[in-house]
Amino acid sequence: MLGYLRSLPWREDRGGIAVFVAIITIPLIALGGLLVVDGLGRLRAVERADALALEAARAGAQGIDAGQAVTGAAVTADPRAAAAAARTYLSRSGVEGTVTVHGGTDLSVSVHDTYSTKFLSLVGVTSMPADGHGRAALLHGVTVPERDLP
Repeated sequence: MLGYLRSLPWREDRGGIAVFVAIITIPLIALGGLLVVDGLGRLRAVERADALALEAARAGAQGIDAGQAVTGAAVTADPRAAAAAARTYLSRSGVEGTVTVHGGTDLSVSVHDTYSTKFLSLVGVTSMPADGHGRAALLHGVTVPERDLP
C-alpha cells in the first residue's frame, strides 16, 4: 500500500506550497502597505480639518460686540463679526466651511476638505472626504469663567 502512495504524481510536488506562499506574500504585504499610505493620509487630512475648524472658531470667538463689552452691559459675540472672522480664517487657509453662531456665546465651524489619494487612484478612487468640526465658547473672567458680568 505504501508503495502505491509513493508512486502517485502529487508526491513529487514537495515544497510547492512554500514557493507559492513566498511568491504571494511579498505582493500582498506591498499592497497592504500602499493602502495604509492612503488610509493614514486621509487620517492626517481629517486631523488638519479638525485643527482648522478649531482655529477658525477661536478666531471667530474674538468677534465680540465691543459696544456692549466696553459699557459693561454684556459680553456677547457680534454674530456678523464672529462669522466673518471665522470665514476669513477658513478662506486664508484654503478650505471651505460653514460657520454658525448659537445664542451669541457659542460658535460652531465645520470644514469640508478632500484628500487626494496617492495609490487608490490606480483603482479609481481619486479622493476621499476629510471633514472637521470645531466649537468655541465665549467666556470671560480672571481666574474662572463667568457667564454674566457683575
